[in-house]
Amino acid sequence: QVQLAESGGGLVQSGGSLRLSCAASGVSFSDCVLSWFRQAPGKERELDASIGYLGIGTNYADAVKGRFTIARDNAKNTLSLQMNSLNPEDTAVYYCNAARVRGPRDEYWGQGTQVTVSS
Repeated sequence: QVQLAESGGGLVQSGGSLRLSCAASGVSFSDCVLSWFRQAPGKERELDASIGYLGIGTNYADAVKGRFTIARDNAKNTLSLQMNSLNPEDTAVYYCNAARVRGPRDEYWGQGTQVTVSS
């Protein structure tokens, strides 16, 4: 059974930083493109950042470029998102996503972690 578990969310003041982590079991992250998505209340889930399965190549939404950094550690089967200069518009539930690109083309989601940025 595949499980992705996010951690690191919480309440932070505007301008502050948080680091989200995602740990996986039942799937090898080395076979996956990994991403972080967010979903704010009343809005659709949207992509913040992704990283290629070899760790080469990252992609960021315009809203987070220069503030967020995605990183992966295939040896530890973990994914992280360093979030700096947070603002209230970043308030959302953040989800870890793993999309297999080698083997069966399955996709997995974590349960989400809440990030709240106060002004």
